[in-house]
Amino acid sequence: MHYTGTIWRPPYEAASLLLQVTAGCTHHQCKFCTLYNDLPFPFRMSPMTEIVSDLQEARDAVRHSGARPIERVFLAGANPFVLSYDKLAEIAAHIHDALASVKSIGAFARITDITPKTDSELARLRAIGYDGLTIGMETADDTALQFMNKGYCSNDILDQCQRLDAAHIRYSFFYLAGISGAGHGEQGAAITAGLCNKLHPVLIGTNMLTIYPDSALFDEIAQGNWQAQSELEKYREIRMLIAKLQIETTFAAFGASNAFQMMGHLPNDKKRLLSVLDDIIGTVSEDELQRYRKAVHHL
Repeated sequence: MHYTGTIWRPPYEAASLLLQVTAGCTHHQCKFCTLYNDLPFPFRMSPMTEIVSDLQEARDAVRHSGARPIERVFLAGANPFVLSYDKLAEIAAHIHDALASVKSIGAFARITDITPKTDSELARLRAIGYDGLTIGMETADDTALQFMNKGYCSNDILDQCQRLDAAHIRYSFFYLAGISGAGHGEQGAAITAGLCNKLHPVLIGTNMLTIYPDSALFDEIAQGNWQAQSELEKYREIRMLIAKLQIETTFAAFGASNAFQMMGHLPNDKKRLLSVLDDIIGTVSEDELQRYRKAVHHL
């Protein structure tokens, strides 16, 4: 298989075939992000010959090992959904040709990846298997989105995800606790919940902001332009997010950035999740949480 740099995937894609179709990020300007700093280029699409070769390798591996048929493929790269409809359709055709057992195709996507595609193209992408996108929306706090240079605003999130809803393409959000800065976390969480309540994410996963020295955000802090939240404030922020969510969805805090991992289905598990967070806020010290944060050498 052809893989370039560190390959990232959501925890819930653990059983999927990871097929590299892009490497790097088309945006590569978010101030907090260092995920693709190990690449010698910002972004590139894999040659179609490599994609076809990897699919054939996966097909042969299943045949020779007697493993269970592959039912889901996750396209590796920061935002493969940026590719044009024609390229995504060609990739899907190669996937289904090599692996007839595949039922769905997932990928990371930026909000701006959805915008250029017509409603008809989105519907056709759904028909050929694209479903279950993972979107790092981070927040609906426009002040934070602008400062962090995400490249879109909250109205863009609402408009484009409503288009995904109309096309019946399911999607999950990653929310980044801490992105609004000291003193603004709970407000940012309430704003984000209000936006999510107008949409239909199948899952909202939280990550905890971890600031690394090679990030642009580290420099902003050094210059006095931004102040980080405490770890306990991040947990109060997550509590606010859950408290304000009114939709049916799965909430999950997993991955290395979370000192405490939890999962539940809203609204049924809301009371339990809030109780877990109250226990953390009431019994775990800031020092203990800071020690954990400093030990997270890379996400």
